[in-house]
Amino acid sequence: MRYTLNIMRIDVITIFPGMFDAVMGESIIKLALEKGVAEINIIDLRLFSKDKHRKVDDKPFGGGPGMVMSAEPFFEAVNYVRRKTKDFRLKTRVILLTPKGSTFGHSMALKFSGYEHIVLLCGHYEGIDERVNELVDEEVSIGDFILTGGEIPAMVVIDAVIRLLPGALGNEESSRDESFSENTLEHPHYTRPAVYKGMKVPDVLLSGDHDKIKKWRKKQSMKITKERRPDLTV
Repeated sequence: MRYTLNIMRIDVITIFPGMFDAVMGESIIKLALEKGVAEINIIDLRLFSKDKHRKVDDKPFGGGPGMVMSAEPFFEAVNYVRRKTKDFRLKTRVILLTPKGSTFGHSMALKFSGYEHIVLLCGHYEGIDERVNELVDEEVSIGDFILTGGEIPAMVVIDAVIRLLPGALGNEESSRDESFSENTLEHPHYTRPAVYKGMKVPDVLLSGDHDKIKKWRKKQSMKITKERRPDLTV
């Protein structure tokens, strides 16, 4: 683990560190890491287990199906991260990925992008010992459904947050004009050819009149939002 000044740091605590290899090695996240926009450290929770077999779960008190992840490895792992960042005087936010959390969205991604350092805790099995919440600043869910673990939600958070960091995208306007940036869905996009299988690109986009194009895009954005997501404020 290494840390550099003046960039966002993300630490992920997981029992499946290999799941993040592809995410960090492709596309925008890879470029952001190469440009020094952000720094991601994947930490294997099993390394902080005191069990000789690196076990990090146990049967639930009170009975019931499945296994529960133990508190001790999480406390040890988070304390390890805090010690590593102590000299940088970082304000650390510990985030637990859980179906019980607040629903993750664009506004939350914007908030997270302003943090200096976030630690993402990935649960598994039937859940995590409730005492781990003593470490947690925020609980986050990516939707009303159940996944095998917190790794995929952590990847969603990482992707959504990193693309909002200055310098992550080639064109800074890209992140400002995307869906949800103004609580509306994004307008339609077209590229060459102008006609394909009889389907034509709207004339306004070929007009060269940037004011008309801007108005058309806003109108389309509002129309699509009203049709598909009337719950959003238009």
